[in-house]
Amino acid sequence: MKTLNRLWRILATGFSFAVFGLGGLLLPLVIVPGSLILRDERRRERWVKQMIGRCFWLFIRLMNSLGILTYDIRGLERLREPGRLIIANHPTLIDVVFLMALVPNADCVIKSALLRNPFTRGPLKAGRYIANDDPLAVVEAARDSMERGNSVIIFPEGTRSTPGEKMALQRGAANVAIRAGKRLTPVIVTCSPPTLTKQTPWYRVPDRRFHMTFRVGDDIEVAPYLQDQRPALMSRRLTDTIREYLTTELARYE
Repeated sequence: MKTLNRLWRILATGFSFAVFGLGGLLLPLVIVPGSLILRDERRRERWVKQMIGRCFWLFIRLMNSLGILTYDIRGLERLREPGRLIIANHPTLIDVVFLMALVPNADCVIKSALLRNPFTRGPLKAGRYIANDDPLAVVEAARDSMERGNSVIIFPEGTRSTPGEKMALQRGAANVAIRAGKRLTPVIVTCSPPTLTKQTPWYRVPDRRFHMTFRVGDDIEVAPYLQDQRPALMSRRLTDTIREYLTTELARYE
């Protein structure tokens, strides 16, 4: 029975990612023409973000209905408030899919190569997602996005976590928070058993369906870090606070 269950989840996972890939090819055929109808840039941006969020939610529901995963979300109402700067740890491949589906008008930093890809360029440009090619431009774009009422999602680690290794953070989230004067809303993400990590291919499924939890923590105020006149020191101190917060919270749920 366990062997059959595992085989089913391998097939179901492969099917899910095939659907995701197919959706990535077909979605531009809907979004690009639709975005051209909307002449107002802000309305077009919000419509694209909402469409992508809904598609991501359908993908999550598909994986849940196939018996691949379960999930628990706590504090979701706070993520629905506009203009938030959201940070989260990054244990698995699909936590970004969850957050993009759960947060209204979610913005995030994407690889600049995706803006050169003919299949993804149209929707991403219409949605005004933030390219990662210039760190200073990322900070300015994130601040502008929040001023437009979007919530910006940043993974301070910059890439998926490595299980068993100490958390290493980049300073991008701190730089955005300081530049924009925005408090940070942390989301603690856990995945049990671990799966879809940097070292785990999609077909290496765990012994049972995995369970994901998303817990919205207390805001991290940025005001105390704005009193110093040395930007590099402010950023380093805030990054250290973020690391300590995420590490402490994760330890509570291990």
